[in-house]
Amino acid sequence: MARIKYLYNPETCQYERVKAKPLDTALNVGIFLALSIIFAIFLTFILGKYYKTEQELSLQEENQELLEHYNLLNKELQDVHAILQSIQHRDDNIYRVIFEAEPIPTSIRTAGSGGTDKYRELLKKGLKKEKLIVNTKQKIDNLKRMMYVQTKSYDEIAKLVKDKSKMLACMPAIQPISNKQLTRLTSGFGIRIHPIYKVGQFHPGIDFAAPMNTPIYATGDGTIEKAEYEGGYGNHVKINHGYGYKTLYGHMSSFVVKPGQKIKRGELIGYVGSTGFSTAPHVHYEVIYNGEQVNPVYYFFKDLTAEEYEKVLELASKENQSLS
Repeated sequence: MARIKYLYNPETCQYERVKAKPLDTALNVGIFLALSIIFAIFLTFILGKYYKTEQELSLQEENQELLEHYNLLNKELQDVHAILQSIQHRDDNIYRVIFEAEPIPTSIRTAGSGGTDKYRELLKKGLKKEKLIVNTKQKIDNLKRMMYVQTKSYDEIAKLVKDKSKMLACMPAIQPISNKQLTRLTSGFGIRIHPIYKVGQFHPGIDFAAPMNTPIYATGDGTIEKAEYEGGYGNHVKINHGYGYKTLYGHMSSFVVKPGQKIKRGELIGYVGSTGFSTAPHVHYEVIYNGEQVNPVYYFFKDLTAEEYEKVLELASKENQSLS
């Protein structure tokens, strides 16, 4: 029941009933409603903070599990990225060094796969965790990009391995005649006394003394470029091995190959003689790399032990007279 108010009237000496004005009533009702709403909000906040429904508890637990899975996934992505970086390091600093290939630029290895525009469809969906989802998707896409670059690098390395094997077969890597006792090398590369003019002169190869008609062998795979008689070299053969390498075999008594013929390392190409500018039976042997005559003894790594190679180097360095 509403409370009734009375006021004392001194003129009539009586208490008279006070009639409530509509404005006062409305004001009282408004205050009551405002206080009720504030109390309701406060009560809802307290209940929401400290008392959860079963559905809320279930969703909270599910969110926690999803967050834990995300953290595990993110950790795995970091581990995969670290492994990939290790593979890239070995690729650039070991494999590519061995096969004389330039390392892949960092700008190419770490190139991104696109900005956030690529994920516009995801953003359109209005996902609550869209930033987290897009960030994870970007990490995965970048890893895929880096892995693709690495697979292309391995394709290139595989090709280099194949080419390297072919190059090693073509390189002049053995002595041109049988020299098991290491006694046939008579003149090395460099300034030597000319056999006819008796003056110091550059000797662009090395000489192997051997009996007449001793077999001469190709020192690497290649194609016969020359097989003819020419001036000081006499009967000689020149082989183009590719990869910048050529070899020349001079003063033969005869040759058994012809220009354009394919040849394998160790195959017979002719016989020791003394044709051209020669004072005794021997084979004059040259190695030409990228158009420049180089010391052949540095290429005798296929048929010599370390000790034998040291002995050949010693023989080749002695000051003596060349035979051609």
